[in-house]
Amino acid sequence: MPAKRTPPKIVGLIPAAGTAERISPLPCSKEIYPVEFDNSPENEILRPKVVSQYLIEGMQQVDVTKVYIIIRKGKWDILNYLGSGNWMAMNFAYLIMDLPFGVPFTLDQAYHFVKDDIVVFGFPDIIFKPREAFTHLIEKQILENSDIVIGLFRAPEPYNTQHMVEIDSGDQVCGFEIGPSQTTLKNTWIIAVWSKTFTQFLHEYVAIESKRFDKNSGKKVDSNDKEVSMTQVFAAALQKGLKIDSVTFAKGSFLDIGSPDNLERISQNYSNTH
Repeated sequence: MPAKRTPPKIVGLIPAAGTAERISPLPCSKEIYPVEFDNSPENEILRPKVVSQYLIEGMQQVDVTKVYIIIRKGKWDILNYLGSGNWMAMNFAYLIMDLPFGVPFTLDQAYHFVKDDIVVFGFPDIIFKPREAFTHLIEKQILENSDIVIGLFRAPEPYNTQHMVEIDSGDQVCGFEIGPSQTTLKNTWIIAVWSKTFTQFLHEYVAIESKRFDKNSGKKVDSNDKEVSMTQVFAAALQKGLKIDSVTFAKGSFLDIGSPDNLERISQNYSNTH
């Protein structure tokens, strides 16, 4: 009798190496910016609820117990505050970013730890609803055997700061638009789930792209670009034939605290305004 295949684990992956230039100076890393107080009955003490906690709680909805958080040197306050994860009944592991050329490079730091797993991904400075969004992405990934499933939300205008997504009638992704000045597309992606196939693709993509950067100037040798976005990697994966499906949250919402306007909104009381 053939041995039973062990299903892949589901792990969380969080990039927390950004510099928060748009909202600097802050008294702490933006990932642990306090939004409200956590009144959960299981808490022994009343503690601030920081922005990244919303993402982590979303990961808990799909039974993620291990989360890899990639930080840059100097952002030790994230580790000091979030700690081991025991207070959330989870296990947090911390890695240090190597190459500062964008989120794909940051995430690849965890390659050897997550290469055989299903990865649940989100940005720690974006709060999204519904809380159970990852559940729908995981269900889609299992049903369709997708390489990637992205969660789509209605993008606010103007679109030039958004990464817009084109899908077909079966919710399969067929294209991306990065920061268009005008577009007929309505949705942007905020969260994602992917298989080991994409983790391997990401690893190889980063290895190739790293050779195009001048480490002294921090720019690509053939352009003025300083960073590679995850959308660019998704687009490259799509071109290579990887299967990217989507789940659209028509009644969902998101708020990125990385802009001054949104930070002001959330500071005025997130729970009442969003």
